[in-house]
Amino acid sequence: MILCIDSGNSRIKWGVHGAGRWLEGGIIEHGETDQLASLTFRLPPATRILLANVAGDAALARIRQALADSRRELHEVKSVPAAGGVINLYEDPARLGVDRWCALLGARSLTSAPCVVVMAGTATTIDSLDGDGCFRGGFILPGFDLMRRSLAQDTAELPLAGGTYAAWPRCTDDAITSGCVEAQAGAIERAVARLGSGAACLLSGGAAGVIGKHLGIAHRRVDNLVLEGLLRLAGDLPTSHASGKTNS
Repeated sequence: MILCIDSGNSRIKWGVHGAGRWLEGGIIEHGETDQLASLTFRLPPATRILLANVAGDAALARIRQALADSRRELHEVKSVPAAGGVINLYEDPARLGVDRWCALLGARSLTSAPCVVVMAGTATTIDSLDGDGCFRGGFILPGFDLMRRSLAQDTAELPLAGGTYAAWPRCTDDAITSGCVEAQAGAIERAVARLGSGAACLLSGGAAGVIGKHLGIAHRRVDNLVLEGLLRLAGDLPTSHASGKTNS
């Protein structure tokens, strides 16, 4: 059995995989890591635990503390030049965000076709994976909600928009919301066009629903793409034994 943990900027997602399927999963706040401790105590002793953390050292310390008494080995995943059928062509492979790396691995486990991998969270990342499994490069832009908040915080007279999308916005709230949607969707569509004919688009993250319904291209929404990537890496690990040890 495998426990995958995605410690993101906003929240922590987790999933338990066994018998060829996801058995359970959930989302917790960073201040609720004690729930991970109670989870591990009801899992089999041989459970492997994989972590992707982009929330910083403090979040990592809390997760390690929560798992310290579980007597299971914690494998903290890092970005590397190649793994799981994906070749990392970043100038410095280790500096690619581990969430982006795991999302690429998750995408590769779902399709061998060229694809654009979109993680729509606090930031939106748009990464291109060719048919040979090579990560060609990608973009980072403010996420949908961050775009809206930035306009409210850094301009004197614009509100935190609660408007709705419109093709021809005629009020300020709708203009802001629609502009943010168009910026996200346009960047994604350009990346897919650049990758070429036959490229797929995989969309994940908290804002996937908002963005996806306004995309003018075929796409597939995949929940928890980072967890799928962690699961792909789990196959390369030795079988874990109760040891009380954590790896970094």
